[in-house]
Amino acid sequence: MIDFNTLFKTSYGLHIISSGDDKRRNGFISNTIFQVTAEPAQFAACVNKNNYTCEFIEKYGSFDVSALHQNTDSEIFGRFGNKSGRDFNKLEGITLKYCETGVPIIMNDSIAFIECEVVQKFDVGTHMIFIGELIQAEIIDDEKEDVKLSDLPEDWTCPMCGAEKEDFIEI
Repeated sequence: MIDFNTLFKTSYGLHIISSGDDKRRNGFISNTIFQVTAEPAQFAACVNKNNYTCEFIEKYGSFDVSALHQNTDSEIFGRFGNKSGRDFNKLEGITLKYCETGVPIIMNDSIAFIECEVVQKFDVGTHMIFIGELIQAEIIDDEKEDVKLSDLPEDWTCPMCGAEKEDFIEI
């Protein structure tokens, strides 16, 4: 089932991109996910090659994007933004759901998720861009709003790279 209303929840905000299976899995905070086609619905996820989750997307050929709500617990940002899954099981104690591809879907503080199978990938130097075809989408919490760059405080810094809010461009 695909709930196309979910597509309205995937703005330029903060998301958790995850991949893996029920034994080996990982996820990270990202603001580089966007829809690239309407029919079929496809999304691009830009992932640093050094990111542990990149290995899982390459291996399993699928990824999930969980859209985070405005009041996401800071523990979620710390867990998925500041720690490496190579050294720490980021998903331990997290509420997960597994769907068609077996990719773990992060339910904590998520308002919606999309599940994609990789149909193309591009090596763009330090990063890989994965194009995933939408195979499942669901709204988890229709009452909460997603995190938008404009909603973040002026002194916000990216938990992944340390860049300040002013270094980002809202699209």
